[in-house]
Amino acid sequence: MSTPLPPDALGEAFLQFMEVERRSSPRTLENYAHALKTFREGHKNFTTWEALTADDFRLYLFGQMKREMSRATIRLHFSALRSFFKWLTRRQGWTQNPLLDVQLPKQEKKLPVVLTLTQITDMLDLPMKLEKERAAPVWAGERDAAILELFYSTGMRLSELASVNVEDVDSYSDTVRVIGKGRKERLLPIGTPAMEAIQRYRVKAGVHHGPLFLSKLRKRITNQAIADVVDKYWKKSGLPIHVTPHKLRHSFATHLLNNGADLRSVQELLGHASLSTTQIYTHVSTQRMKEVYDASHPRA
Repeated sequence: MSTPLPPDALGEAFLQFMEVERRSSPRTLENYAHALKTFREGHKNFTTWEALTADDFRLYLFGQMKREMSRATIRLHFSALRSFFKWLTRRQGWTQNPLLDVQLPKQEKKLPVVLTLTQITDMLDLPMKLEKERAAPVWAGERDAAILELFYSTGMRLSELASVNVEDVDSYSDTVRVIGKGRKERLLPIGTPAMEAIQRYRVKAGVHHGPLFLSKLRKRITNQAIADVVDKYWKKSGLPIHVTPHKLRHSFATHLLNNGADLRSVQELLGHASLSTTQIYTHVSTQRMKEVYDASHPRA
């Protein structure tokens, strides 16, 4: 029977610091407490935090990988441990941080799920084909069609679309002004089907200024309500892929690259601060290229 570990005074002080000074969320505090406790209990010869070396953490990492823990979980545990040791060196005067010499496995990059053009078209056509729900305003179908068209036409984020005002849409240049992450502004082109859908909706709903997309109470539609609109038409479409606003964004970017757009332009359209964030779509594009090659080349 193993000897129970003594109370972790340093760990408790660190968690109090995170709660009081850093104002960390309860979820973050829970994750950090779990990571510290799991390490102490999982280390066979744990005595004190100060006695640990880089090799102790490497052995712990190796043990987690042997148990086939996901890379995301491993990195989450070590993020907590690294924050803890950073606090020990900055606030407790420790001179050694063994975690600086520990290299973690790289984050797994999952390829974004993308709809085909046929799937996109079928879903975007649904709002004007389905019968209006009894409690919905008469212009609900036109609004929903405009929402779906604008998502796919511009690749904007859910929060960006919810924030669009009538004045942000320029019907002369067929563009829309959006405010993205970090309050950065960008101007996005709007395709003809999306612009026509917006005009039909505005005329039928009598939207002339203020928020572009309205709830049935004629207030700005919420992020959740927009997500519900997308979810509604996904369920009606019968598509095997769970369609979300972000998957429409993925599809927008991938379809552009598949049809010859350069990566830098797609980065600008998506509002990515770093080109490396956009490069995930090149893997999807390359995968599609290989499929075409395999299907078309006589000696593939």
